[in-house]
Amino acid sequence: MTFTVNKEDVGARLDAYLAKATGESRSAVVRAIDEGRVEINGSSDSKITDKKYKVALGDVIVFTEEEVVEYEAVAEDIPLDIIYEDDDIIVINKPSGMVVHPAAGNFSGTLVNALLHHCRGSLSGIGGVMRPGIVHRIDKDTSGLLVVAKNDFSHRALSEELEHHGIVREYHALVNGGFKSETGTVNMPIGRHPVDRKKMAVLPLGAAGAKSAITHYEVISSYGRITYLKLILETGRTHQIRVHMSHTGHPLLGDTVYGGGRSQFEKAHAKLFFGQALHAKRLTLTHPRTKERMTFESPLPNEFEKLLEILNSLE
Repeated sequence: MTFTVNKEDVGARLDAYLAKATGESRSAVVRAIDEGRVEINGSSDSKITDKKYKVALGDVIVFTEEEVVEYEAVAEDIPLDIIYEDDDIIVINKPSGMVVHPAAGNFSGTLVNALLHHCRGSLSGIGGVMRPGIVHRIDKDTSGLLVVAKNDFSHRALSEELEHHGIVREYHALVNGGFKSETGTVNMPIGRHPVDRKKMAVLPLGAAGAKSAITHYEVISSYGRITYLKLILETGRTHQIRVHMSHTGHPLLGDTVYGGGRSQFEKAHAKLFFGQALHAKRLTLTHPRTKERMTFESPLPNEFEKLLEILNSLE
């Protein structure tokens, strides 16, 4: 990738400029500089391409992307909590802490590794060798339901239903703060954070990379400074619930990325938090072959139930 520095970026640090220009994280850019994959005006001399170098007007910067190494997910004998299974679909209750599919830093121990062992070749290939059967995802530290396609026919049907909002995904969460209204909708576009590329953020309508994101919520119980919510995703952007709730002043309990600091309640019961208090509780879909409307439910994790017991005891 080649970039030419314009007036508005003059004086920016090289690593900051490239992070903005490429969409890569700052650490990935620094690694590229250290590995000699950045050239300025035809030179990759280390004195010139120091990460603190201040870019000048007209500088021509060449950024060579890291070579992609193709991996293939391997089967691993990992226990699965299977809610439903037939020849076309399998519905899993994923525990908190499990990554859905292999990626950099997580090439084993994922849901896909477990599915490859359990299904023994009966997974849709549409998602590729790293995401076979994966129609939708939930975050590593979010627990709960997701449906996996066991063949291409089912994958296409479920993906189309998801795109047209036919699959209903209901989450339960504990969030900070009280609500003036018992129900509501957060309709705010989400895209990659402009500075921290590992995070998502609410972006202005029409901003580069901003995608429509709609979350509906309903208060189940109020506990003063903490609220127990039901949330329905109309869209499915990365970290959508966590970003929307944080942006509106109601970050999820246990969310160290979007939480903005732990509350007294979180500090007092830290042993009960294994990531954000968010659970994919109910999943409704149309079976791709029989066309039957099906609803699946999963119980709240034990830690989540204990947190509710504590909150109820404080009433």
